[in-house]
Parts: sequence; structure tokens; C-alpha cells
Amino acid sequence: MVFHSSKLEKYSPSSQFFDINEFPFYWVARVNAIYAKEMEKTLKPLGMDIARWRVAMMLRVYGPLSISDIAEHAIGKLPTITKIVYRMRDAGLVEVNASETDGRVAVVSLTEEGYTQVKSVLKTTEKKVFAKAFQGFTEPQIKKSTELLRRYFINLAAE
Repeated sequence: MVFHSSKLEKYSPSSQFFDINEFPFYWVARVNAIYAKEMEKTLKPLGMDIARWRVAMMLRVYGPLSISDIAEHAIGKLPTITKIVYRMRDAGLVEVNASETDGRVAVVSLTEEGYTQVKSVLKTTEKKVFAKAFQGFTEPQIKKSTELLRRYFINLAAE
């Protein structure tokens, strides 16, 4: 990585001026780890785990999706997401049907039981995780941090 400004050198791990406490990905990793820990602790008593939670949330937000679309949104590997989806189907949380336009594509949707579980999880995580995480932030600050994270994602996903 080459930075064209000496002011940016402290953000390059290869620089002698690198400062890990100023490195965004250090904080992204730490936030993700503590978020995962808090979510697992909150989800477990509700009979849910993070992997199934991600699948359920993608279906709640986007409606019926193909397994490959779920994998893309949930940032998961297709074989792993496929296993999760079929475990969720066996638990009565989702339905898996052939696409009306392409019979080779499996389309996944939440069942009533799935929606009920998502509502229960949202109620609990809102209090125990999200309110705690957003404490002390204003709406513009949350929007700005989301915008910056989206830009990091777009930059890294670009081919």
C-alpha cells in the first residue's frame, strides 16, 4: 500500500509511523468481535445463533431470497449458508421452494414461526445490544459511521 501523503503514513501497517490505535481496521475487528460476543450471549437463550440470525434478518429485510443472495448479503460462503438454511427449514423457521422463473434456484422465505422468532430476538437485542452500542451517539454520527464503513466495503470489494 502506498500513501501519497505523509499525513496518511500512520495508517499504513508497513510504515515506521504506523499507529495501530489510529488504524480503522483494528477497530473494525474489535467492534465486530465484541458485537459477535454480545450477540451470541443474547441469542443463545432465545434458541438462536449469529449465523441463523443473519439469515433471518436478511429475509426479514429483503423478503424471499435465493440462497446465493443470502450468502452475498450475510457475507457467508454458499455451502455454509446452504447448511444453515436447511437447518432452519428443519426447525420450521424458513421455507425453501424452487424459483418460479428458474427451477434450479432455491428461494428461501421466513415462515410465521420464523417471523415470530425474529420479533422476539429483535425485542431482546434492541435492549441488550443495540441500545448499548448506540449510547451517546447522535443520528448524524451513526449515519456518518455507516457511510464510512460502506465506503471501506465498496473499496475492498472493488475488483
